[in-house]
Amino acid sequence: MNLWIGIFVAAALVYSWKIFGYLLPVKLLEKPKITRTVATLTVSLLSALLGLQAVISGNQIQFDARIPALIVAGLLLIIRAPFIVVVAVAAAVAALVRAFF
Repeated sequence: MNLWIGIFVAAALVYSWKIFGYLLPVKLLEKPKITRTVATLTVSLLSALLGLQAVISGNQIQFDARIPALIVAGLLLIIRAPFIVVVAVAAAVAALVRAFF
């Protein structure tokens, strides 16, 4: 029962933030500093999620084939390779690391 209470509380909090976003004045959201901050915040949150998902397996830190694949993908993104190339090469690197190590 405590789990469901937590789920309902979390859902209510998320919904309240969504409503709060609609209530903000448009002038506030159009400021360049706010726009830059929101864009940076989105990228940083997604990067943190990716980093956690890459090195944590269950309850422990685990370094496996995902780390070299992420490094290669990051390097390819830095040189602005097409996204499909990034995905294909990262998958190939992960497969090779798993096959040989």
